[in-house]
Amino acid sequence: MIEKTDLTHEKAVLIGIVTKEQGHDKLEEYLDELEFLTYTAGGEVIKRFSQNMDKPNPKTFIGTGKMNELKEFVDENDVGTAIFDDELSPAQQKNIEKILKCKVLDRTTLILDIFAQRAQTSYARTQVELAQYEYLLPRLAGMWTHLERQRGGIGMRGPGETEIETDRRIVRDKISLLKKKLETIDKQMEVQRGNRGQLVRVALVGYTNVGKSTLMNTISKSEVFAENKLFATLDTTVRKVVIRNLPFLLTDTVGFIRKLPTQLVESFKSTLDEVREADLLLHVVDISHPNFEDHIESVNQIMSEIKSIDKPTIMVFNKIDQYEAEEIEDDDLMTERTKAHYTLKEWKQTWMNKMGDNVLFISALNKENMEDFRRKVYEAVRKIHITRFPYNNFLYPEYDKYGEEK
Repeated sequence: MIEKTDLTHEKAVLIGIVTKEQGHDKLEEYLDELEFLTYTAGGEVIKRFSQNMDKPNPKTFIGTGKMNELKEFVDENDVGTAIFDDELSPAQQKNIEKILKCKVLDRTTLILDIFAQRAQTSYARTQVELAQYEYLLPRLAGMWTHLERQRGGIGMRGPGETEIETDRRIVRDKISLLKKKLETIDKQMEVQRGNRGQLVRVALVGYTNVGKSTLMNTISKSEVFAENKLFATLDTTVRKVVIRNLPFLLTDTVGFIRKLPTQLVESFKSTLDEVREADLLLHVVDISHPNFEDHIESVNQIMSEIKSIDKPTIMVFNKIDQYEAEEIEDDDLMTERTKAHYTLKEWKQTWMNKMGDNVLFISALNKENMEDFRRKVYEAVRKIHITRFPYNNFLYPEYDKYGEEK
């Protein structure tokens, strides 16, 4: 397993490139996210470096001049870690470490490390370990430079299996064992899901750090771990929730992120079985984030991959207490009005209006508009339940009539 990278209180610099596909604004947005990832891992970002390039340098990712500038800054400021926004090849990482003489990470390594720190249950730890080994396998040659093939005499290729080949075989065997272990746990979890009876299943989905766990704590009165950091929740949590007299199961799932390592997407596919089997999805969005529309698109893309995009969905726009629209002075004739200047009322008149009643604006932390949230979820769960069990219709009246018929 890859050793955990200790970034606690360590100075770090971020490096990214501007390309034809990724403009300067998009890079700054990704670096903002990378800085939050670094903070989550325990590091402190002191500077960002960027360079305009058609494509990454195959040897050092960035150009020679920018690399010299980076080395000078690292040496002068005693920087312990350089973090690149895109995945580095084994050769690139090896070359950069030789030049900078400090720890060199990429976004994938950083996310894997955060997952390793956050995994609590055996299931989550097994998934993370699998992702780490799959990431490690193609990098063995670059990491183990001392394990070169021994040369024999004329026409000889050495004394048999070399140490690098032994290590590759060990890693492949470990991956195979971890996959079998996950299959066993998956069967156990499938039995558990089957034992939950015929209750309607509701799943919270969304980008990382949008407030899913906080919302779950609010409506289920449980104490799921919640923190203002990325990937605070890795383990799937299921709670029985009752609104009025209607019971259902609520699931809190792992959050998503852009540029999520493919190894993690694959290893956490089984965790998303809870989403696949859900009857209703609550897509939670942090509306205070300036790029929340991109976050919605990223989540929808993963929902499509796991064939869950067509499930009944309620869009829950959270953190309205933190939303602030940018203002334009009355005498400012130069500033062009953009989405950043929209008020919440104006946002409701955009594409959100086409979703009809399936849109909610709440603050889970301050419990704003939670009565509207309970009403909407109650009606959606009730509709699914009485479709499944028509004879139970009289047990669960419409939300507004509940008090009258109680």
